[in-house]
Amino acid sequence: MGEDRGERGAKGFGGGGVGQIKAQERVVVRVWWHIRHIIRSVTGHAENSLDLLALKARVKDWARELGFAACGVAGIDLGAAESHFLDWLAAGFHGEMDYMARHGVKRARPAELVPGTLSVLSLRMPYWAEQDRAQTEAALADGERAYVSRYALGRDYHKVLRGRLQQLADRIAGEIGAFGHRVFVDSAPVLEVELARQAGLGWRGKHTLMLTREAGSLFFLGELYVDLPLPPDEPVTEHCGDCTRCIDACPTQAIVAPYKVDARRCISYLTIELKGAIPEAFRPLIGNRIYGCDDCQLVCPWNRFARVSEDPDFAVRNGLDAATLAALFAWTEEEFVTRMAGSAIYRIGHERWLRNLAVGLGNAPSTPAVLAALEARREDASALVREHVAWALARHAGR
Repeated sequence: MGEDRGERGAKGFGGGGVGQIKAQERVVVRVWWHIRHIIRSVTGHAENSLDLLALKARVKDWARELGFAACGVAGIDLGAAESHFLDWLAAGFHGEMDYMARHGVKRARPAELVPGTLSVLSLRMPYWAEQDRAQTEAALADGERAYVSRYALGRDYHKVLRGRLQQLADRIAGEIGAFGHRVFVDSAPVLEVELARQAGLGWRGKHTLMLTREAGSLFFLGELYVDLPLPPDEPVTEHCGDCTRCIDACPTQAIVAPYKVDARRCISYLTIELKGAIPEAFRPLIGNRIYGCDDCQLVCPWNRFARVSEDPDFAVRNGLDAATLAALFAWTEEEFVTRMAGSAIYRIGHERWLRNLAVGLGNAPSTPAVLAALEARREDASALVREHVAWALARHAGR
């Protein structure tokens, strides 16, 4: 998914610079071939070198069999992206996401993150589960309904993609023998959008998400770092042109410039990553979005071509595509834990779930059901929840 804003992810060189890095890569490749030749000689394997082009083609076939819509190969020189990422951090756009800075430049240096890495497999998998886009628009327009970002309606994508990527790694190992690899799914210091761009999967949109002409942006990204010198794919050209629909549609104006998101303003960050109180200035702008936001994607012309996922793992769970704010606000912590087990939503916990819902209820119509739901938690055990409920009740009282 890769974005510089929250869960669905953020997103120079010292010494001799990029030229030196490329020279070092060539040395690593020669060393890899020498070691592999020795291993094959000792183990009795055929000494003929791998047909890397043929292997890459087979890997792409296996990826499709596992449900991935596309697979590409990227190199490990992310120098330009590293500079942009450091500028983004320096501007403080990552907010409380300290993990963005914790790993330093390893995000942009695959061989430092995973020693021995020579190339990266980048893969995408569609998640859109609704056949009719009007259902999504109806959910956003109904102030009493809760809007959950469509990627989070089904099973936790981290688990789904991680399992599929490991199956792909096992398939490769079955073909060539043991090899060095590591799986990443929006859970470690990886510049996934830049890797996907270099792997030819698409281009970086002005909203910072990966875009493709064939499938828009409604898909997940995953990576497999490998110690195989696979031939890289060619990047594709960009096709955003003069369009600024994503920038214009952002409810909180979080896209502060093309290709630059201030996460501190983004609803995905405010409802998922932020641990404390949501700044009052943003609360009315959040509307009924209780977990994430899709506005910048919903207005993108390229998402007319988004593919509907037929994977049962991404099918809607717990009726989250049609639930009301009041009904979800009534969940006890035990109900939240039981129902959200296996969902990406689980990690924000019951307290922040209620915080988000209180904001949604504060923006909802002043119906008896909405007011009764808020009154029921006026004296909630959580100070964070009580503060947001008080804000919501005051908002209704002032109408």
